[in-house]
Amino acid sequence: MSDRLADIHAIREVVALYCRGVDRLDLELVRQAYHSDGIDHHTGFDGTVDEFVPWLAKSLEFLVGTMHFIGNHHVDFVGDDVAISETYLMATHWGKPEQEQTNFTTGARYVDHMERRGGRWAIAERWAVREWTRPDVFVAPERPGPRGRRDADDPLSVLLKRFGL
Repeated sequence: MSDRLADIHAIREVVALYCRGVDRLDLELVRQAYHSDGIDHHTGFDGTVDEFVPWLAKSLEFLVGTMHFIGNHHVDFVGDDVAISETYLMATHWGKPEQEQTNFTTGARYVDHMERRGGRWAIAERWAVREWTRPDVFVAPERPGPRGRRDADDPLSVLLKRFGL
């Protein structure tokens, strides 16, 4: 059973890695979440990971930021090295104030065909299933303080670099 718990944890880490990559605009992290021959099905996209990453970069370039919250997560194993992972999430997207159409939150599920290859769990095929979307209105921060960034000056990036990670 402990091996299965380690597998579940590793699979959940793949999902978290993907979300961090999107939110920090670190497309190499996004790519790492997939096997090299991985397939993705998103709203407006179907194709290989090599096609998905540039499509995602273009989709995110007009946004100021995104934030993914991972919720319920369940894994069904199909043998030792294949699993079906379902992850509930909410993802908020925001652009500049004049770009109202870019400000929305969506409820979705990642339905992932995961495989362990060479000891590494990663996405073989993903369906990003959108359940609902609602428009959002964003306001300026109420006070000065730390803000998320999508570059090397983000507090997480600074801290990771400080410790050589």
